[in-house]
Amino acid sequence: MTNDKRYSLGFDYGTESVRVVVADIATGHIVGQADQRYTHGVMDRTLVTTGQTLPPDYALQHPQDWLLNLAQACHAAVTAAKINPNQIVGIGVAFTSCTMLPTLNDGTPLCMLPQFQNLPLAWPKLWKHHGAKHQTDRLNAVAQQRHELWLARYGGVIGLEWFFPKILETLELAPQVYTAAQVWLEAGDYLVWQLTSGPWPEAHIRDLVRSTCQAGYKGCWSKQAGFPSPDFFAAVHPQLTNVVAAKMPGRLSAPGQRAGLLSAGAAALLKLPPGIPVSTAIIDAHAGLPGSGVSENDTLVMVIGTSSCHIINSSHEHHVPGVAGVVEDGILPGSFGYETGQASVGDSLAWLIRTVSSTHEEMNQQAAALAPGSHGLLAVDWLNGCRTPLMDGHLSGAFIGMSLTTQPAQLYRAMMEATAFGLRWIIELLVENGVPVQRLVAGGGLPAKSPLLMQIYADVLNCRISLAESQQSVALGAAILGCMAAGESTTGYSSMTQIIRAMARQRTEPVYHPNPANVAPYNHLYELYRSITDKESVVAKTMHELRQFSPQELNTAQK
Repeated sequence: MTNDKRYSLGFDYGTESVRVVVADIATGHIVGQADQRYTHGVMDRTLVTTGQTLPPDYALQHPQDWLLNLAQACHAAVTAAKINPNQIVGIGVAFTSCTMLPTLNDGTPLCMLPQFQNLPLAWPKLWKHHGAKHQTDRLNAVAQQRHELWLARYGGVIGLEWFFPKILETLELAPQVYTAAQVWLEAGDYLVWQLTSGPWPEAHIRDLVRSTCQAGYKGCWSKQAGFPSPDFFAAVHPQLTNVVAAKMPGRLSAPGQRAGLLSAGAAALLKLPPGIPVSTAIIDAHAGLPGSGVSENDTLVMVIGTSSCHIINSSHEHHVPGVAGVVEDGILPGSFGYETGQASVGDSLAWLIRTVSSTHEEMNQQAAALAPGSHGLLAVDWLNGCRTPLMDGHLSGAFIGMSLTTQPAQLYRAMMEATAFGLRWIIELLVENGVPVQRLVAGGGLPAKSPLLMQIYADVLNCRISLAESQQSVALGAAILGCMAAGESTTGYSSMTQIIRAMARQRTEPVYHPNPANVAPYNHLYELYRSITDKESVVAKTMHELRQFSPQELNTAQK
């Protein structure tokens, strides 16, 4: 490689691991990449410091993993790329959201202090931490009673996985942690802060930059009105009144804007030269939109992995019931970005694989030989609650139509079909409420791994689906933001659109087209799916009631 080539790094923080890619800013070609699993994984059963059992629905992470495992992945990726680190011109960060944590003003996570290391709620809460159900209900009840105008931007519902439910959970269940917290922030913002000003305890609070993407979609923030008012928070809980002013310092900045330069300490950790521009963070799935080569409005990008996030830009703002947020400039500048999602897709299939002691390869092969709705089986894909459109973490999944002859492959295909039905419901809601959906592009980890899943989606949606060219669309999207942060004088690009068109695109093959023979059966199955997933249906109400039982209560009931 010639020395005049320049590269951008994309840091992609997923649920289980961090991925780093080295992308050529002229072509988007990934010349080096590496993955590193988090040393402590996801703490959803026991706390790493004590081994104590965690309550149901907890999902915590270790903040040191974000830095130390990043260092390993970054060094491996740059080494694999065989480039001079001085050729790197920018860094972008995509992070799961809402993953968040409390810290001190110097960036020290509270969980790293001896007095808090044994308190679960002092640790970072992963996006899929669902411990704040009652607090979410409280926030929603107050917002609806007060007729808060900002609630309409989120389909009328605050999500269980969002920022303020998790803060309120800590305030009510671990008040000593809430009191000690000087800063509450998203993990993506935390990581950028550590890169530009740290690592802790060297970080300066004056350098903290918060992403408008994360704040807009998970923190109820808008360009026009900012965060919800102190009066709203006071009505929720008196001690929450001044949470924004007292515990949420920092300036707000959009993804792609320069948050700062790589600090000497962070550069030493990552084995990179200091002074590299670092972009403001973006929600991981949202990075999949530019990483899929989409710069125009009205194209739905399906980022399908552990969960699914479906995002689309539009020229106008519409309030869509159940949609997880519409934010001006939330994804790309100049457009209104809409986020919808499904809380469990890859997770549901992985659960089934573990349960039947099989493999994805075996299940895909067997399920591909089955017809739509094989064996009269229908699944409900709410194994981790329903995000869009019901925004209800109390709900659970189901299989309907099982018999003694039901086979694992039939369950596997039915769950795939259910996730496709859930997506069709989302698209219909968007279109019915004024958001055009002209094209579909799929990215993330699952589309390239499962042609069967993509064909089922094409059949259920009766629509052509293109795939992102890069199998690392989220990480590439982060690298695109890093390129933007580097600036025109360094890269020659004057706009995000120019960068996206140069660095990302869709594949010419495979492109999935609906199979006409499957469209009619899936239309009928979809009607049945909708009849049981309507929030007023007997099935949905029963699931909701069942989720109210704790394991102890279920044991008592069985006795």
